[in-house]
Amino acid sequence: MSSGQSAGSYEGMTTEELFDQYRQTGDQALKWEIAMRYTGLIKSIALQIRGVFASFTQLDDIINEGLIVLADAVDKFDPERGRFEMFVAKRIRGMIVDLARQQDWVPRAVRQRAQRIEKAMTDLYNATGQMPSDAQLAEYLGITMEEYQEAMANASLHSILSFEEMFESSDQWPADPGAEEGAGGMPEQALMNQELTQTLTEAISSMKENEQLVLSLYYERNLKMKDIAAVMDITPPRVSQIHARAVQKLKVLMEKYLQGVG
Repeated sequence: MSSGQSAGSYEGMTTEELFDQYRQTGDQALKWEIAMRYTGLIKSIALQIRGVFASFTQLDDIINEGLIVLADAVDKFDPERGRFEMFVAKRIRGMIVDLARQQDWVPRAVRQRAQRIEKAMTDLYNATGQMPSDAQLAEYLGITMEEYQEAMANASLHSILSFEEMFESSDQWPADPGAEEGAGGMPEQALMNQELTQTLTEAISSMKENEQLVLSLYYERNLKMKDIAAVMDITPPRVSQIHARAVQKLKVLMEKYLQGVG
């Protein structure tokens, strides 16, 4: 295949065939053809964690940055170590988290309060085996319910970033917990995916109905906070409180799982 081959001639080729040709020829056009085929994956991941970047950049900018990550991943991917989708998905999430870290858009006081609440939730959960109530958390922290609710309303963005950093930092956590391994995948990775999916499902099922609804509307329906507020007939700050608490719960439960398999 020559470097002057038109993009249209790639349409009949599978992605695996493109990879094979690229390894043989080093043709840059092939690399970008492979990357462009995964634009939808970038968009899907970006929409799932849009709260991490929505305050400082647009989806199109994330997709453009993601394409650069994809092109680099094509060069570094080893097909004997699993599926390309899983390899690159974790890199895309990491790129978005890194952009958010560079922006440092969460005010320091907000971040510190959110971290205190996360630690209190973890401490109480580890001590009792049950998720603490809002009142128990406020009492444990020595703050009023009004102060606690205000902190939670401002903690949503920090909670999303904190949860994503857990994804990124864990070697045990695959990039796409719900993905099923094909014939070329690793059996132990497939088993881990099943366990993670089951653990996530159980964690979400243990939450309050309004927490489950907010997570569903935000992550599955891709609704904004103000739109979720309209659907649920509550205020946007209340949606943020519910969302932050749900994400913090997920983090506590999944950290416990990851420590168990680490």
